[in-house]
Amino acid sequence: MTRREFDDYCRAFKGAEHVVQWGGASVWKIGGKIFAICSKWGAGSHAKISFKCSDLSYRLLREQPDIISAPYLARAKWVQVENDAAMEDRDLKAYIEAAYLIIAAKLTKAKRKELGLKV
Repeated sequence: MTRREFDDYCRAFKGAEHVVQWGGASVWKIGGKIFAICSKWGAGSHAKISFKCSDLSYRLLREQPDIISAPYLARAKWVQVENDAAMEDRDLKAYIEAAYLIIAAKLTKAKRKELGLKV
């Protein structure tokens, strides 16, 4: 998945917010809380995509080649997909959607209502 594909996919989530920070990383948030990040792009460099996981997904994904605990975010159960070969795009999209739902569920009832999400 390219950065553009990543951004287009994340943009479709209701209430999703995009910022560029940390040296140019594409960061996606819901209610001010991050659910997915795409970093390290450019000529000869693969996009590295990080996202929040459930406890079970975190344990299982770290056993896969080229998927690691996300730097600085591992204690919160985040993984980083190191290259395109590590995961099919359809699976990556499913995990990003799950990350969005995990983070959205942790928002306050008032914040979810403000964003037009199911309360």
